Amino acid sequence: MKPAHRALSGKAQNRRGLLWAALLAGLLCGITAGALLGLTRDLPQIEALEAYKPSAITRVYSADGVQLAELFVERREPVSLAQIPPALITALLTTEDRAFFEHSGIAIRGVARAAIKNVLRGRLSEGASTLTQQLAKTLFLTPRKSFIRKLREALLAMQLERRYTKDELLTLYLNQVYFGSGAYGVAAAARIYFNKKIEALSLAQCALIAGLPRAPSRYSPLVDPQLARRRRDVVLTLMHRTGVIGADDFQQALQEPVTAPAAQPQDRKAPYFLAYIKKDIEEAVGADLLYKGGLTIFTTLDNRMQTAAEQAVSAGLASLENRMRHNGLPNPRPEAALFSLRVETGAILSMVGGRDGSGNGFNRATTALRQPGSAFKPIVYALAIEKGFEQNQTLLDAPAVFPNTSSGDDWRPENSSEGYAGEISLRWALAQSKNIPAVRLIEQLGPSSVVAFAQQLGIGAALKPNLSLALGTSEVTLLEMTAAYAVFANSGKYIEPYGVLEIRDDRGKILWQAKPEQHLAMTRISAAIITDMLRAVVTEGTGKYAKSLPGPIAGKTGTTSGYRDALFVGYAPTIAAGVWVGNEDASTLGPQETGTRAALPIWTGFMQSALADQPLARFDIPEEARTIYIDNPTGTQLAADAPGAVKVLVR
Repeated sequence: MKPAHRALSGKAQNRRGLLWAALLAGLLCGITAGALLGLTRDLPQIEALEAYKPSAITRVYSADGVQLAELFVERREPVSLAQIPPALITALLTTEDRAFFEHSGIAIRGVARAAIKNVLRGRLSEGASTLTQQLAKTLFLTPRKSFIRKLREALLAMQLERRYTKDELLTLYLNQVYFGSGAYGVAAAARIYFNKKIEALSLAQCALIAGLPRAPSRYSPLVDPQLARRRRDVVLTLMHRTGVIGADDFQQALQEPVTAPAAQPQDRKAPYFLAYIKKDIEEAVGADLLYKGGLTIFTTLDNRMQTAAEQAVSAGLASLENRMRHNGLPNPRPEAALFSLRVETGAILSMVGGRDGSGNGFNRATTALRQPGSAFKPIVYALAIEKGFEQNQTLLDAPAVFPNTSSGDDWRPENSSEGYAGEISLRWALAQSKNIPAVRLIEQLGPSSVVAFAQQLGIGAALKPNLSLALGTSEVTLLEMTAAYAVFANSGKYIEPYGVLEIRDDRGKILWQAKPEQHLAMTRISAAIITDMLRAVVTEGTGKYAKSLPGPIAGKTGTTSGYRDALFVGYAPTIAAGVWVGNEDASTLGPQETGTRAALPIWTGFMQSALADQPLARFDIPEEARTIYIDNPTGTQLAADAPGAVKVLVR
């Protein structure tokens, strides 16, 4: 029997032991609680998912329904769970998380097994992540491996499970996770790897995609087709062993080859046009929405006409290069631009900004400032008609000297062709592109008034108010010149060229619609008369090459000194187009490389295709317009049946 004091001492020691144990347990609980509090305090707010919207692809379409481009930061195509093949969902769950519908965010057995392996290896190599944990990591955390990150991942996964249904989590995962080669989400993977919609995938293709999340950069069939096939077969084998697919389906899927994606059309068509409209779209809706919002953008571009424009430019440049080499110019690399629009609406139909097919280069259709040469003359003549001149009035074509008030030297302009014709009609002077009569005309009108009129026609470039303006010495853009000519075809109305019809959000709601600026730039009858004069350029003057086109055609050639620039700007009743050809350094194109020779064949080639399916149309003629018959060179009025009589429009 123990002494009483020893019994009491033993009881006291037990009480002290229990007290220390309790204190230690409390301390551990406190440390654990503190650690958990520290982990959860900095966790991302799950509520943010309520407003979360994954980045989606914006698609741009031509007016005739052809997809021109896809714009995105991440190639992502959100789809509903109902759109995803059951085989893909089954393959993913079989491979990544068979207990997905049973666990509450973390798989306890998997975590324990992974922990043991990690301790034995002395590093974090086993993840044991459920789909929910993978989603939490993708949405909220960095991919860096650490024990702390894994704890945070698990806590976030449990929060996600409490807030969302399994179907909602699965939908988020399938649309969010990276599947390699730029594909975010299963729909993007289906398109990138198989050029298919998600609904059309085969069992083997579903298995391949389901096997990608483990190591998307390694297993991508675009990176290593053989490794991709081996990974796919692992997924199929797991599906067969777990009984989710039968033996026949298993064997058939194993035999399916992993082929390269079917040839797809170019990612982007009309590159210069796309680059041109993107700045306008960014101003309308913002760059973030443009590249992430899954917008649908409908443009004015006609894909068939764009193809015709590119082909015409390519053929014209090839012919020009041959002539330049024949003329002894080494390594010629001439440039060209083509721009066209719908006369009635101002809608841009085609745009070629240069021979660089990427569209990343300088856009010579919209940005390049070059001298238009004689292509500017119609603006001078149009103002004269607007001020009451008639096309049968005459101008003197004879040597002339004009004082140059800026330098003090006299200016003696010359015609591009030899000889002078004396008194000739405005119509004939324009058709034959005579220089002296054009300078005499701008002297009468006043250069400043021509500048103001050109601005009314939509030319925004800085024009110098001098006499040489009549010969096209001030620089302009091809777009501006083409839009100005369209005024003549459009009964005197200017419409600012535009390339975007409307922008819709990812639900089809219209965010923006085109409302181009427009105004009356000249009277209807003046527009009809200048059009009649520009028809004479094609029927009787420097633009005869275009006579082969169907229906009425009007236009004007342009050539700058030294054959540095060659242009033709013209129009049919429905389409206006301009072509510029030149060297980047403004050096010569070679002897006699005029607008007639270097630019007009490109223009005609394009218009031949552009007008091919268009109904025959006529130019507008107002009721008050009269027709008379004249002798073309002199403007003398003749009887209708007189030899050489030409019918012309007058007031």
